[in-house]
Amino acid sequence: MPVEFKDYYDVLGVPRTASDAEIKKAFRKLAHKYHPDVAKDKRTAEEKFKEINEANEVLSDPEKRRKYDELGANWNHPERQTAPPPEGFGGSPEEGSEFHFDGTGFSDFFEQFFGSRGRPFGGFDRTGGNGGGGETFAQRGQDIEGDILVTLDEILRGSTRTIRLQRTDPRTRQSTTQTLRVKIPPGVREGQLIRVAGKGQEGIGGGDSGDLYLRVKFAQQPDFRVRGADLYYDLDLAPWEAVLGAIVHIPALDGMVSLRIPAGTVSERQFRLRGKGLPTNDGTRGDLYAVVSVQVPSHLTPEQKVLWEQLAAKSAFNPRKTS
Repeated sequence: MPVEFKDYYDVLGVPRTASDAEIKKAFRKLAHKYHPDVAKDKRTAEEKFKEINEANEVLSDPEKRRKYDELGANWNHPERQTAPPPEGFGGSPEEGSEFHFDGTGFSDFFEQFFGSRGRPFGGFDRTGGNGGGGETFAQRGQDIEGDILVTLDEILRGSTRTIRLQRTDPRTRQSTTQTLRVKIPPGVREGQLIRVAGKGQEGIGGGDSGDLYLRVKFAQQPDFRVRGADLYYDLDLAPWEAVLGAIVHIPALDGMVSLRIPAGTVSERQFRLRGKGLPTNDGTRGDLYAVVSVQVPSHLTPEQKVLWEQLAAKSAFNPRKTS
């Protein structure tokens, strides 16, 4: 079955000339709308959220976007490519079966265009000789590798995912599908490989089967940036909140939390909420940092403008004064 081309610009609703800032804005808007935690139709929202993340994964990465733009809808036409076309995860037809995944959070198009590929690990394992003094060799099957999109909630609590692995014989084109249960441990890290033993290429001559490795990619969440086990949240404050102080409510993985903002808070100041981040290797949790950005209103009514003018006239504050 041919792999369907994905128009990532259409998914995010932006033109092909969109800037990085426009792509980021579009992703955040759609991710908020379709986040499974807030959407009424959770099943539809989950699929849409994965699709949005996949599009953002490509378009927010300069190298991936360049490659995507160069080949476009003709990505799998050999005459348009300067390098060999993408192979199946198990390697070329001469090497073994082709592999496709379902349930990893990525489409077949992403897997073949940008995903990981089969890795030729094991060599030949020498086995015992026979009565005539000859030797036989058993070849271990090739390991295969794919990508799996993991949400922050799965990183926090762990989960078990159902993955369907389809194998296609390159000679007969016959396919078989196997359903696997893959455990995602709490505290899993970006780029970590989750091993599923014995689910790679079959061995030859009695050799062991290879393994399946799923490389973890974090689903981008519109509210947080991840750095190790710590989370960073951009906290927008109104000028009066920054000047006078306030109590604000911000999202955390466990729900909303309250944060006291002291008077005189400036942009880029960080507030640390201990233990509100992701799990660490020692069983504790990282921290959540709220990073302040003071915002000003872009539109004023005539009455509001008068009030700001009165404040300016009465205030002795001068941010450019050096002493």
